[in-house]
Amino acid sequence: MPPAESGPPARLRVDAETTLILREAFHKIDANYRTDHYGLYDYARAVMSKIVPLDHFYVGFFHGANRVRYPYGYDSGLFTDPESHIYGPHGQAAWLLKHRQTYRMMYDSGAALHAGVPAGDTSRASADAVTTPLFRRGHDGVPVVFGMMSMQSYRPDTFDDNSVRAFEWLADLVARVLTKEAEDLDALRRLPAGVVDPPQLVTADHVVEFLSSRVADVRQRAQDALPSPDPAHLREALQRIVTDCQQLQSDLMELTLNIDNGPEERFRSLTAAEQGVAVLLASDLPNDRIARELGVSLHTVKSHVRGILAKYRMSGRAAVAEDVRKHLAR
Repeated sequence: MPPAESGPPARLRVDAETTLILREAFHKIDANYRTDHYGLYDYARAVMSKIVPLDHFYVGFFHGANRVRYPYGYDSGLFTDPESHIYGPHGQAAWLLKHRQTYRMMYDSGAALHAGVPAGDTSRASADAVTTPLFRRGHDGVPVVFGMMSMQSYRPDTFDDNSVRAFEWLADLVARVLTKEAEDLDALRRLPAGVVDPPQLVTADHVVEFLSSRVADVRQRAQDALPSPDPAHLREALQRIVTDCQQLQSDLMELTLNIDNGPEERFRSLTAAEQGVAVLLASDLPNDRIARELGVSLHTVKSHVRGILAKYRMSGRAAVAEDVRKHLAR
C-alpha cells in the first residue's frame, strides 16, 4: 500500500524471528547497499529466503507507456538474464497499477499472474505468488507506482500473512533506497545552470563508455587469473567473473531506464488518426501528399497537424518530425 499521509506508523505484525531478520536487513542495507543496486536486490532475495522458502524472485521497473524492465531475477537459485517486456491489460503489472496494493495469487487463483509474460522456469507454473508495488513520491505528493518486487513458489500455500507483511516492509525499504538517489538527482537538476552540471539523459555514448569500462574490468580479472596453476584459485576467479557479468547485465538494464522516454510518450499522446499523420510527417511529406497517402481531405490533414503541434509544443513540423523519427527508431 502507499505510505500513509499522516499519523504515526503502525507496528508491523510479524513474529519475533522475522523481526530480528528485518532489523538486521535494515542496518546492512543502510551500510552496504545504498549505491549497489544489484547487491541490494540480491540481498533482499537472501533476506526473504531466511523467512520463507521461495523459488522465483525478481525486481521490475515501469518504463515508458507500457513497458517493464527487469534488471534482476533469480529462479531456483540461478540468475536469470535481465529482460524487458511490453505489458498488457490483464497481467500483474496492469493489476498493480490499477489497485496500487500487493497482489497475492489467492486473490484471483493466479489469473493476473498467468495472464502476464512468463518469467523464470517457463516449463513450470508458479503455485503461489506475491508481488508488491514499489512507490515513490510524485510531484504532487501523491505516491506513484514505479516498479514491483515479486516472490513466487512452485509449491502451493507457501506465503502466509507473516511472510507477506515482511515482504511488503522489505520492498518499501528497497524503494526508499532507490528513490533517495532519484530525489538527490532532482535536487541537482533544480540548481541554476552553470553552478553544477546537471545529470544528463543516457545517450549511446554513455552506454558505450559504460560497457567498455565494465567489460575491461572483467577482462582484466580473467587475465589476472589465467597464469594461476591452482584449480581452486581458478574456480574462485571464475565465480567472481560470473558475478561481475551478472551485475553488469543488471546495471545495463537499469541504465536504459534513464533513456529519454519523451518521444514515446509524446507519440502515444496522439489519437490514432494523428499518429498516422505523424508517421508521414516523419518522412517530411507535405500536407497534400499526406492527404493522398491517407485518403482524407487536405482540411482533415491540416486539422491533425495543428493538433499534433499543439500536443508536442515544439517550434514547428521539422522538430516534430525529428521527434517522431526518434520514437520510430526505438
